[in-house]
Amino acid sequence: KLLSFQEGCYKPIVFVDQMAIHFELEGNLVHKESDEGRRLMAKQAEVDDGGGVERPDNVAIKAAKREQKLTNQFNFNERASQTLNNTPRVRGPTGYISELRLRWLNKKYDLTDFNSGIQKMTCILFSSRMRLISKAVKIIERMVNQNIFDDVAQDFMYFEDASDEFRGEKGTLLPLWTFQYDKAKSLSVTALCWNHKYNDLFAVGLGSHEFTQQGGGMLLFYTLKNPSYPEFIFNTASGVMCLDIHEHLSYLVAVGLYDGCVAVYNLKKKTDQPIYNSRASSGKHTSAVMQVKWQKDDLDSNHNFISVSADGRLVSWTLVKHELVFTEIIKLPVIDTIPDDLKDVIPTVGTSLDFHKQKDYSFLVGTEHGKIHKGSKYYSSKFLEKYDAHFMNVTRVKWNPFHPDVFISCGWDWMVKIWDQTMKSPVFTFELKTSVTDVAWAPYSSTVFAAVTTDGKVHVFDLNINKYEALCQQKVVSKKTKLFNIEFNPVHPIIIVGDDRGHVTSLKLSPNLRKKPKVGDALILCIGLQ
Repeated sequence: KLLSFQEGCYKPIVFVDQMAIHFELEGNLVHKESDEGRRLMAKQAEVDDGGGVERPDNVAIKAAKREQKLTNQFNFNERASQTLNNTPRVRGPTGYISELRLRWLNKKYDLTDFNSGIQKMTCILFSSRMRLISKAVKIIERMVNQNIFDDVAQDFMYFEDASDEFRGEKGTLLPLWTFQYDKAKSLSVTALCWNHKYNDLFAVGLGSHEFTQQGGGMLLFYTLKNPSYPEFIFNTASGVMCLDIHEHLSYLVAVGLYDGCVAVYNLKKKTDQPIYNSRASSGKHTSAVMQVKWQKDDLDSNHNFISVSADGRLVSWTLVKHELVFTEIIKLPVIDTIPDDLKDVIPTVGTSLDFHKQKDYSFLVGTEHGKIHKGSKYYSSKFLEKYDAHFMNVTRVKWNPFHPDVFISCGWDWMVKIWDQTMKSPVFTFELKTSVTDVAWAPYSSTVFAAVTTDGKVHVFDLNINKYEALCQQKVVSKKTKLFNIEFNPVHPIIIVGDDRGHVTSLKLSPNLRKKPKVGDALILCIGLQ
């Protein structure tokens, strides 16, 4: 019915265009207070009572209804009830997301053919399920390895060499685990670096220093929790010569290669390819990259690192979107003995690079000709200072982590030298009777450092105890094996050394080799006593 304003009442309308009748039933309503309503209610009551006779069971039911206890509105125990929580309503275009996901899978895996699509989808589901159990498998693998190497793990945690009490100031190195990978037997360890966040994890660069033995390289990551197999494996087109793990973003690793390329790997990515590569860059180094060092983010919050190469260039690399943007910092000066017509052809080979621990703009560069140059990132016209450090190749130069003016260097001329940057001559000089390939400061003392030599020995010094000879000279590898790299663990009292057979050996320092200096026994005192 529709209301007629003209007549003031509802008028029935049989049909209109916008109305569709689905059900129609004629009926009438009777008011319960009317005579007909009372008769119908009395008749219905007789039917319910069985023809007017009150049954005993019906009487009992009515009595129970009359005696029903009312709910106490102030007793919350009686009012308590348990209800089901309504299921949350999914808000969002789920249907569209499912359709887009299906189109993406179809585009990526070519699911147009039904049979091949079923096979590929099965592989996808299987791989996703394998990723779910990979963490549990890794934990079980570590447990098995810890059971196998339980004696080594016990030595790592608890063993302290009691014989140090009878050696005076001398100490020893206890061999722990040896890390090796079967596919890297023909390669040499060219770089080592501990992870700054996970103190049990370290990176190993594998390649070759020999020009005639160049080929592919590897980047491996080992953990002390599983010495039998690497945690991460990356194959490189050229040999790895250097690497550096970002101090804060521990999953970013910068790598320098023998062919002059630099690359950045992301451990979070499920791929064995670098996320950044300078291979297609016009500013790529033309010779082997000898050292890479991460820097603080620039003003645009972009990550960046600096490399030095055998082509004599220091280059800054900035990670911008999907490419590496290079900036030339400075070029190493050519030595005076080279003729003028060849100075543009023969570069000064940069071999080592390190940045000041407090003044991050100040850096040191070692060269193949034995010179050490001190420069600044903000002063690119020339170097600020030059030190005539060694007679042959400078293999490593490092700032002291505690003293702002002290750095250390080593070279093929058998020498390890400690310098004060305000002085032209070294403060300490140690001759190790064979080529010194690497040196490292201890993280727990300003006076402790260690060096490795090509005869397979590790030399540990503590200037606070003895300023003239090493506290430990120990051969840690077999005959005819050369040691190339050494690194102190930032927390645990161990060092790792890499050799020319692709092996990394971990060693624990005895108590005499890891004494922390007392207040006042700093490196300043040692230099003052010289």
